Amino acid sequence: MRALAAAILISSAFLAGCTTITPEEQRAIDSRTCLSYGFKRKTDAYSTCLLQLELDRRAERRSRFEQMQYRNQPMLLHGGYRPLWW
Repeated sequence: MRALAAAILISSAFLAGCTTITPEEQRAIDSRTCLSYGFKRKTDAYSTCLLQLELDRRAERRSRFEQMQYRNQPMLLHGGYRPLWW
């Protein structure tokens, strides 16, 4: 019985960390970030700040996707070369 309770507690703690941010929440976070930088709402600089945050986020996603895509690819070695980290 204790093991079951412990398993439920651990799994609920694990799932509590899996939260999704809605687009509206992300926009609010980005808005607060740009305002904290000193930009004023309804200015070109504020809009540019919001755009740059979104572009940075997309670039980060692309980078993580590319890293995951090539992570499990076999490494071909030619000429008996062996990397130092093996």
